[in-house]
Amino acid sequence: MSMILDGASKPSVLVICNNFSLCTKGAESVDYPGIIHGLFPNRGADLVHYFYLTCNKELNKILEEKALTVEKKPTKETKILELQVRNAVETRLRMVIPYKKTWPQALALMALPPNVPMSLANLLTLVDDICYYAGDRSVDMNWYTRRVVLAGIYKTTELYMLQDNSEDHQKTWNFLERRIKDATQIHTILTTTSDMALPDLNRASEAASAAFVTARNILGLNWNR
Repeated sequence: MSMILDGASKPSVLVICNNFSLCTKGAESVDYPGIIHGLFPNRGADLVHYFYLTCNKELNKILEEKALTVEKKPTKETKILELQVRNAVETRLRMVIPYKKTWPQALALMALPPNVPMSLANLLTLVDDICYYAGDRSVDMNWYTRRVVLAGIYKTTELYMLQDNSEDHQKTWNFLERRIKDATQIHTILTTTSDMALPDLNRASEAASAAFVTARNILGLNWNR
């Protein structure tokens, strides 16, 4: 099945639509009969999910390798959390660029009610991996705040990129940098919360933790941190 989805997700083949043509073309590209599309009852959503999951795994591999390099030879820049997060988000978004013309259709498809749980799980897992490899090991409410804020930054930057026609999408990366700076300022304000709010923060923390664990369970990923 993965070979078929790999074939269907090539830039020369991928045309997001809510029918079986995606997997039919993918099957034919790897010399399988087109009728095998019956293995994918969710149609285009299966392909979008597979592509998203594959890109997340690729980013995870890149971030893990960078983390090992930083551990051996740390520099001043690699110690800046915001810069690492920015670079990770840019790296991930660049994986979408070859599919930019059809990506709005993919987003619309994954926004349909039956596909929302999987779409949200992919997003939460993505931002968790980015924060983790950027060095966020906090165990307080800040852990969840950063991830929720980053999820918003990722999606808004993704939408901005779809409208950006600048060279190498430079306006998008500038937009991303501004959003991260804004988020850093907001985070500073949030961390000044008084001790009077701790019970509420603890409850929110538990709820957020459950959300991220659920996201990984939906995707069949083990929580090993």
